[in-house]
Amino acid sequence: MTKIAVAKGDGIGPEIMDAVLGIFEAAKVPLQYEVVDMGKWVFDKGYSNGMTPEAQETIESLGILFKGPMETPKGKGVKSVNVTARKTWNTYANKRTFQTLHGVDTVFSKAGIPIDITIVRENIEDTYGGIEHMLTHDVALGRRFITRPGSLQVIKYAFEMAKKKGARRITCGHKSNIMKITDGLFLEVFHEVAKEYPELKADDVIVDDLCMKLVSRPDLFDVVVLTNLQGDIVSDLCAGLVGGLGFAPSANIGDHISIFEAVHGTAPDIAGKNIANPTALLLSGFGMLRHLGLMETSAMIENALLYTLESGVHTGDFGDKSTPALSTSEFAAAIIGNFGKLPANHPKPAIANHYVTPTHFKLEKNPMLESIEMGQEEIVGVDLFIESNEQPTILAEKMLKHTLDIFKLVTISNRGTQVWPKGSVFTNLVNQYRCRFESIGDLPVTQVDVLELYKRVMQDYKVCSTELLNMWDGKKAYSLAQGQ
Repeated sequence: MTKIAVAKGDGIGPEIMDAVLGIFEAAKVPLQYEVVDMGKWVFDKGYSNGMTPEAQETIESLGILFKGPMETPKGKGVKSVNVTARKTWNTYANKRTFQTLHGVDTVFSKAGIPIDITIVRENIEDTYGGIEHMLTHDVALGRRFITRPGSLQVIKYAFEMAKKKGARRITCGHKSNIMKITDGLFLEVFHEVAKEYPELKADDVIVDDLCMKLVSRPDLFDVVVLTNLQGDIVSDLCAGLVGGLGFAPSANIGDHISIFEAVHGTAPDIAGKNIANPTALLLSGFGMLRHLGLMETSAMIENALLYTLESGVHTGDFGDKSTPALSTSEFAAAIIGNFGKLPANHPKPAIANHYVTPTHFKLEKNPMLESIEMGQEEIVGVDLFIESNEQPTILAEKMLKHTLDIFKLVTISNRGTQVWPKGSVFTNLVNQYRCRFESIGDLPVTQVDVLELYKRVMQDYKVCSTELLNMWDGKKAYSLAQGQ
C-alpha cells in the first residue's frame, strides 16, 4: 500500500476532500494518506509560500500530492500557493480533460454533440513567472519567458499522452502571428516534435480562432496544447462547454512529483454547509489513480459516478431543479451505493490494475535544462528603455548626441509602436520609450561597448531597462517595432 500526500485546502476543500476519500475508502483503494499543512491558514501563520517546511519535505519524499482548492491572501504581496507548488516541483504539464457527462445538461449535450477534449497547458513559464516591475510611475512591465527546453517537456508529454489515448488529432494553440519570438518558439518546437509522431494528425491554430471554433464545433478537437496563460483561459472556456468548473479535473505532471487537484476555487460563501459538488475533485482523483496504475479501481468508481449522474442525482449547482438536491455527503453516499453498476452511455472499460509505485528521488542539485546551442551567437546592439515625456524628435536628437561611432540609432518606439524616424502624430504616448541601437553593418559588439553607451545616455535620462540584441548564425533574435 502506497502513501500519498493530501492537502485538504481552504473553503469547501476539507468537505469535498473528505467526501472523495470516503468514496476511495469504500472502494478499498490501496492508498494511505499523509495530511500536510498547506493553504491560506498557513500563509496567515507566516509561511510566505503557503506550506510548512514539513509539508514540502513530505510531498517531495512521497512524489504524489492530492490537493483541495486553496486561497491566496489578497493584498499581502504573496504568490499563489497553487502556482508556487506547480512551479517549485516543475509539474510542467497541466492536463485537463473535459467530457460530456450524461445528467449534466449543456447546450451541446442537448444538441447531441459529444465533447471529449484534453487541454495540455504549459505549467511553469510564460507570464506566470510573475516577474514584474514599474519602469516609470505610469508604465508597468511583465516579463514573459518561453524556453525551448520547457516547451519541449510539455509538448513531448502532450504527444505521448495523445498517442496512448489513441487521439485522432493534436493541435497547438498559439499567438505567433503577434508574439513571433515567444509563441513562435513554442510553435517551432511543436512542429519539430510532430515529426516524431507521423501517426498523429498535428496542426496549429491561432488562439482566438481556436476559442471561436471551440464554442461552435468543440467535437472537432481532441488534444490541444498551449502556453501557460492561453492554456489557463482556454481550459476554463472548455469547462463551460461541459457544465462548468464543478466538472473540470486537473493533473499537474512532472518528472518527479505530480499534483492532482480540481480546477475550481474555494467557494467560501458555501464553505461548511455540506452542499458543495465534489465531482471535479473526484474526477481529478481518477486521474491520480490511473497515474498510479489503478485502472480497474478507477473505472469501477467512475462508472458508479456516471451511473449516479445518469440517474438524475445531483447537488444544488446542477441538474433538474424540480428534484431535491443532495448534500455533499449524500452525493458521495449515492456514488458508493452504485458501485458495480454501469452507465448506459460510454462505460469505462475495466482494464486490469498494474499498480505503479512512485519513484522517490533524492536530487543532489537542481536539474539544468539546456538545449544544444546551434550556431554562433553575436551581440549586434541594444534596446535601451528610457523614461521621458519629451516628443520623439527631441528625444532622438539627444540620443544621437550620445551615440558611439560603432552604433546607429535605428528606431524609437512607444508601447511597441515606432514613433521615430517615422510615425504618426496621432499615436498616443506614455513616458517610456524604447531606443534601439544597432551596430554599424551588424558587426559584433561587446557588453563593454553597450555599457559605454548606457553610461552616455544616463547623463540625460533614467534608463529603466535594457535588452541585448542577439543574433545566431546571422539570424536576428529580436522583434521589430510596429510600423518599423
